[in-house]
Amino acid sequence: MNLQKKKQQTLWWKHGVIYQIYPRSFKDSNNDGIGDLKGIISKIEYLKWLGVDAIWLSPIYPSPMADFGYDISNYTGIDPSFGSMSDFDALVGKAHSLGLKIILDYVPSHTSDQHPWFLESRGSINNSKRDWYIWRDGNGAPPNNWLSHFGGPAWSLDEQTNHYYLHSFLHEQPDLNWHNPEVQQAMLLVLEFWMEKGVDGFRIDAVDMMAKDTLFRDEPPNPIFIEGEDIPRDSLLHTFSEFQPELHEFLRYMRKTIDVYEDRLSIGEINYRHSPDTLATLYGNDDQLHLPFHFQLIRAAWNASSIQKIIESYEKALPSMAWPNYVLGNHDVSRLASRIGVERARLAAMLLLTLRGTPFIYYGDEIGMTDAQITSEDVQDKFGKLVAGRSRDPERSPMQWDSDLNGGFSQAEPWLAMAGNQSSLNVAAQQKEPFSILHLYHRLLHYRKGTAALHRGSWHLVQCDNDDCFVYLRQSGSQRRLVAFNFSDIKQELFLPDTGDGKIVISTLLDREEAIIQGTFILRPNEGCLMELPGNVKIL
Repeated sequence: MNLQKKKQQTLWWKHGVIYQIYPRSFKDSNNDGIGDLKGIISKIEYLKWLGVDAIWLSPIYPSPMADFGYDISNYTGIDPSFGSMSDFDALVGKAHSLGLKIILDYVPSHTSDQHPWFLESRGSINNSKRDWYIWRDGNGAPPNNWLSHFGGPAWSLDEQTNHYYLHSFLHEQPDLNWHNPEVQQAMLLVLEFWMEKGVDGFRIDAVDMMAKDTLFRDEPPNPIFIEGEDIPRDSLLHTFSEFQPELHEFLRYMRKTIDVYEDRLSIGEINYRHSPDTLATLYGNDDQLHLPFHFQLIRAAWNASSIQKIIESYEKALPSMAWPNYVLGNHDVSRLASRIGVERARLAAMLLLTLRGTPFIYYGDEIGMTDAQITSEDVQDKFGKLVAGRSRDPERSPMQWDSDLNGGFSQAEPWLAMAGNQSSLNVAAQQKEPFSILHLYHRLLHYRKGTAALHRGSWHLVQCDNDDCFVYLRQSGSQRRLVAFNFSDIKQELFLPDTGDGKIVISTLLDREEAIIQGTFILRPNEGCLMELPGNVKIL
């Protein structure tokens, strides 16, 4: 094996698992009701015990918090609500001492309207930073029909100059003009700043929004838009407001900057609706994103056929040099256990941690946290206030550590309501319960870490005789692991010939270790089993 190929196989993010923390909701160290960096430091030994390899922090930069940190007013600082730069340095040092990586959210497509760049830009039409943002004279009406993710036009009138500025999200989040080389340079310097501080990678927000049509043409109507089911913005096809050809050039600039520093990672967020074929273009010739986020399992119907089709089409679409990734939850979607049910969440854990590629775990999913019930009076998320019926608050409720006041998150009233089941559903209780979902995650994560077939092996579909089941093989050299799932609520029989003297090493119920009987194999309702096969067995 040549040196370059061997290096590619040992990259930390190819065999590692990434854990997302929403800092406001993870752990409050100073009892002001808001999670902070010192709180994360106090729980970092737990993350090491759990078995993850990297921590991704949602934005921690100075911000007016119109969109809870995704409206940034200073790209190279720490918001006082989270602590100080010395706290951040301490977090990086502690993480690295434990062998954990730190990934930051990087938001290149827009800033806060309180960022000094924008305040200068809106000063006059002749200001030197005017072209750092996207300004247009609408002659009394928005320049085109583009819509914001948060409802209404994507243009706001600035009365001082009587021009409109573009904002793909809130009006407090004006879009940067990445077609301006000065903006490119400034934003690449942000990457360099944080890598110099030891940051190991970046989750890049709203990648597909970075490049816009420079002619600002109207977008065509969406013929399959369903009013009441889809968000208002999707009444149009986003032909010109996102995913323009220049995007690939901008990503190459980022990648070139990141690659100056050894062993760093770039992860790109794109809209959930994009196909695997579109997503695959963002790898470029291994010169754009390391990992364009693959979100299709989040929206999938929870049955064997749908899951199998998604994985097969994704594997087929990936370029030969590309590395896959899988996501089942994050800060923008209803929690996994609320979407598919608590029993099925165990099945999802095994699926996530045995597929080929880099898995992402959303904080709290490892204990089966559910959505909080947020009253209309308590809604914090502006998206929820502006777009009826879609608050993102329920999936952002505070982490449930123990049965103490506020689930051990804080002694003060939390910034957002707790889910309500924290007295029984929490880390401390599940660490004492050997069959808990937390111990399932712990077992899977540590087993995956020591098993090359799982963290870097090939993936092969195994045909089975049952439509409610999904089976695949992971293989590295002679090391083989078979993974079988029953997606139904009743027990299922599988015919799995030629498995030899295989052995179940982990069941999602954590109560089953036995030899596989050649021929018929029983899976209980919503059960998954991970099995070791002898090295000389071929089942394909």
